[in-house]
Amino acid sequence: MSLRANRVGEQMKKELGEIISRKIKDPRVGFVTVTDVQVTGDLQQATVFISVLGDEEQRENTLRGLAKAKGFIRSEIGQRIRLRKTPEILFEFDESIDYGNRIESLLHQIQDEGRSKDEERSKEE
Repeated sequence: MSLRANRVGEQMKKELGEIISRKIKDPRVGFVTVTDVQVTGDLQQATVFISVLGDEEQRENTLRGLAKAKGFIRSEIGQRIRLRKTPEILFEFDESIDYGNRIESLLHQIQDEGRSKDEERSKEE
């Protein structure tokens, strides 16, 4: 990704966070965090990675609400960021947070198992 695409992505991330939290009134769109925005080198497409607080149903509803508001969001971005053409926006869930939580859970489980084995050994001695 080019330096310009990175800069546009960072600016879009900032603006999208504000637009989604303050301007979107759709009740399906709950607590959304924009975790990353990846813009193609030609600045034609932006993939917006989001994290949603809630269960799977709330996540899907949020995605539907954002998809419905995509035109409004794109026009707001176009007004806030000076570009010849505003990138097409695609919303995706950021799975890295769930993946990180899963790894952390496994590490705690391994640590707990190690402690219980150490306790058993000390009782045997």
